[in-house]
Amino acid sequence: MPTSNVNFRVIKSEKYTIVHFELSKAITPSELREITPPKIDPMKGIVLSGRGPIWLYCYLAHYYHPTKFVATFDPRLGGAVVTQTHDPEHEVGEIIEIKERELIL
Repeated sequence: MPTSNVNFRVIKSEKYTIVHFELSKAITPSELREITPPKIDPMKGIVLSGRGPIWLYCYLAHYYHPTKFVATFDPRLGGAVVTQTHDPEHEVGEIIEIKERELIL
């Protein structure tokens, strides 16, 4: 469902949820007030994926801070880099392997 000019897709797996976003057009910082990220299970980690401005990633990382961990997908690394964690099983800088096909489901 579109929220402002940001469209979200949620992909669930056993240990984490992927929140992939796409922009329907360039957005401005003032649009952050209109964005409602999808609700997810906070008992799992979250992987953020999509092409957008760094301040959008910062907003989403802050929004999902209460989850087990927050990671950002980097296709060059073949996975998601953990950037914050509340889970002793994951540490900052860890790469969680994710196949790009997981993002297409």
